[in-house]
Order: sequence, then C-alpha cells, then structure tokens
Amino acid sequence: MLVRKLGTVSVLAHNLDDGLDPGRGDFLAQAEPYRRELLAHCYRMTGSLHDAEDLVQETFLRAWKSYDRFEGKSSVRTWLHRIATNTSLTALEGRQRRPLPTGLGAPSSNPTDDLVERAEVPWLEPLPDSLYDDPADPSVIVGSRESVRLAFVAALQHLSPRQRAVLVLRDVLQWRAAEVADAIDTSVAAVNSLLQRARAQLEAVGPSQDDELSPPESDEAREKLAHYISAFEDYDIDRLVKMFTAEAIWEMPPFDGWYQGGPVIGALIHQNCPAEKAGDMRLLPLTANGQPAAAMYMRLPETGGRHVPFQLHVLDMRADGVSHVVAFLDTSLFAKFGLPEVL
Repeated sequence: MLVRKLGTVSVLAHNLDDGLDPGRGDFLAQAEPYRRELLAHCYRMTGSLHDAEDLVQETFLRAWKSYDRFEGKSSVRTWLHRIATNTSLTALEGRQRRPLPTGLGAPSSNPTDDLVERAEVPWLEPLPDSLYDDPADPSVIVGSRESVRLAFVAALQHLSPRQRAVLVLRDVLQWRAAEVADAIDTSVAAVNSLLQRARAQLEAVGPSQDDELSPPESDEAREKLAHYISAFEDYDIDRLVKMFTAEAIWEMPPFDGWYQGGPVIGALIHQNCPAEKAGDMRLLPLTANGQPAAAMYMRLPETGGRHVPFQLHVLDMRADGVSHVVAFLDTSLFAKFGLPEVL
C-alpha cells in the first residue's frame, strides 16, 4: 500500500508495482490545486472542520479510484466538486444539523443563570483561514469569505442537505441548473424547486445582506481586535463592554445560552470567567471564517500557573464596534489552527 499525503488528506493506492498506476499517474498533480476549495465546500455542507477534512480525504480516494474512467467531459475541478458533494450528502444522511446556540430557538439568556452545557449537540465549528485561503490569489480570498462566514454557514444548517447542496452549487460555485441536476442525479425542475425553497429559508434565518463586516486585514479591524485583546488581558471588562454594539450577541458552545447587549455580556463574563486579575488571560490574534478572531489562553491554578487553551473567539467587527462573538470552548480546535498547547 502506498500512502500519498496531500496536506490533511491521504490518497491510498493499492497493489501498485511501480509507484502510481500509469492510468492515474497525474492524478495528484491534477487534483492538488483544488484541495483548499474542496475543504471549504465540504465545510459549508457540514459545518464541521473535522468532518470536512475526512470528507476531502474520502473525495480524493474516490476520485483516485475512478480517475482512469474520467473522460474529461467536465473540468477536473467540476468533477471533484461533484464527488465531494455526493460524498457529503451520503455522510449527512440521518445526521443532526450543527447549530450555534442562537439557532436553537430559545430566547436570550439571563447572565446570572447557571450555564447549561449540551455536550450531546454537534455544534458548528470554526474554519481557520489558512486552510482554505489561497494567499497567491487575493480574488479567491475575497470571493470565498462571504460563503464561509459563521453566520452564513450557521444559516445553511437550517436547510436540508439537498437544499444545502443545490444552494451552494448554484449561488456559491455558480453552476448552471443542468450541471447541478446532473451532479446530484435529479431533474432541472427539481433543482429549481430546491433552490427556491432554500433561498426562502435562508432569507428567513440568514444574516442581513446590509451587514458590512470589516475585513480582518483592514487597519480598522486590526485596531479593534488589538483593543479587544488588550481589554481581556488587562481584565478590564468595563472597557470591553464599551466595544460592543447595542444589540451585540455573545454565545459560547457547548453552552446553550446566548446573551445580548454589552452590559449583559459584561455581567456574564464577571459571573463566569475564571480569571481574577490582569495577566490571567492572554490572547493571540488570528483569523477564522474570513473574520477577525483570537485564541484565548487562561492561567489556572491546576495548570501550575501556565496559560493553557481556553476559548477561540470569532468576531463580527463593524464600524460601530463588535456586534457578535462566538467563543468556542472546544480546545481540540487549537491544534487545527496551528496554535501552541501552552503559552
């Protein structure tokens, strides 16, 4: 067995005498350029970085096995996305959607109430920009950001898997209806019907098109993120509260509550944050889902005073302040972002 590594994916070639089968010998060269966008595609479909990585691996394996039968009637890119779409649809059969706390349908929470952890819920996960951005092509970066932002991916979770697939293929990848119908083995009329229902559902639950987020590389976003980090590290919650917009939302899966308004968010942090003084928290700036983000490390007595992974914050930054923070408590994500185990 020969194992070929493609970043996070492995293509397994069985019973090969001299390296790759001549009929499939150029597969890796043909497929590798699309690995990043396939990961983003599978992430949109599933809302999970872990699942997306597995699905890209399965996509490459299926594509490699059938590469000798690839007739070139479509581009390699289209062919790979078709395989990735159907691999995702198969994987999603019988699975729960991946929400954020705001997507559970409950009203905003009281910051003085006990936190309720819902470990059984398969929560939405963030996506490191480094895994899907193509630094050599800025136009790809800008074009892909809108379709991986947390609010958009969370809204996609309200759609059925087939609605999700049709909407992503038509509105994100800009495929023609006939191409989508061929990809998922249905009729053009069915594709149009699925797309109409998906768009209506997305409009009901999705983010407003008028919302203007600051690009994470902009001077404005970097300055605001630096102030956000400084307020936490100084344990100056009052200063932090002033950074939030009037209707700002804070949520932190796997806890099922969500909180609205700067004063409420400040009260929540005062009530539940294990930090006690300046220096207990350290944050590293990064980007996720095309948004400013920060990795929070906490100094705890049980860790010998070391700063260890605690939360990953993904922020909506606007001209008037921070309007949304999702603070992910799944510390296994730190490795996916290439972050150290200890500061």
